[in-house]
Amino acid sequence: MATAVIDIGTNTLLLLIVDDAMRPLVDLCRFGRLGKGLDASGRLAAETIAASLEICREYRRAIDQVIDANGVARPIIIATQALREAGNAAEFVGPAEQILGAPIEVIAGEREAELAALAVVRTFPELADARYLVVDVGGGSTELITVDAGRAVSRVSVPIGAVRLTERHLRHDPPIAAEVAALTADIDRHLAPLALPRGVPVVGTAGTATTLAAVDLGLLRYDPAAVTGHRLTGAAVTGMSGRLLAATVAERKAMPGIAPERADVIAAGAAIFTQVLAHVAAPALITCDRGIRWGVAYEAMSTGRSPRAS
Repeated sequence: MATAVIDIGTNTLLLLIVDDAMRPLVDLCRFGRLGKGLDASGRLAAETIAASLEICREYRRAIDQVIDANGVARPIIIATQALREAGNAAEFVGPAEQILGAPIEVIAGEREAELAALAVVRTFPELADARYLVVDVGGGSTELITVDAGRAVSRVSVPIGAVRLTERHLRHDPPIAAEVAALTADIDRHLAPLALPRGVPVVGTAGTATTLAAVDLGLLRYDPAAVTGHRLTGAAVTGMSGRLLAATVAERKAMPGIAPERADVIAAGAAIFTQVLAHVAAPALITCDRGIRWGVAYEAMSTGRSPRAS
């Protein structure tokens, strides 16, 4: 029996369907930008609700094509920062649940962090005895999880993300020096009080990290296998972040490895990784395509949670 997971984020909606051997049958990413304008207004915009609901319809059709026997396919659906904080989240949640035929679980930041850690632990068995920091930079929040010998020993979620910080600070194209300084200061202000391990590798999940890997590799077509396990030095990430912040959105769109829909926010996301790596004196950034959607799938497989409703 296949397991279907939908991850509704601030920037993207992701659909993962895996078989019993955890082989991906479907792995889709669409940009609903549900959190557009949320940092300033506290509400979801009507146009992003409509766009994200259309993606839900696409995903419902994709699920029906894969899981087509004995009952109605029922995905496991989680939602993160945008729906945690939007005052009008119900305007999206109700229609989306009707379209998808399943409840949407709006998870807390610590739960998001746990799922990211689980995905990384299962993806990299070679790190079973190691101590490292998992960093999941999303559109609206960033999760940081310390893993020691395969066990998450601390986790925290902070309200900085690629979409949020772009809207808050980067108003010129390309950003001016004062905006970059304000962006950096905002990131550092959120990192300063955190008790994070120093001198350990950082494993980066989600779209910002995998985009940095894709750019470093010069990928013309995204390849999850190629970016998973790719290593970048702190200097490489810092240099790439500087180039992204100095480029216009149009110039970023032309760079191999950057999805056009991510070009306007990737510079802020890269800045978060730059400051995290510097803050913990990390020797390397290891990138991982398998994020919280995979954490949900691994958990579902281990607990027997059913993706179907009769």
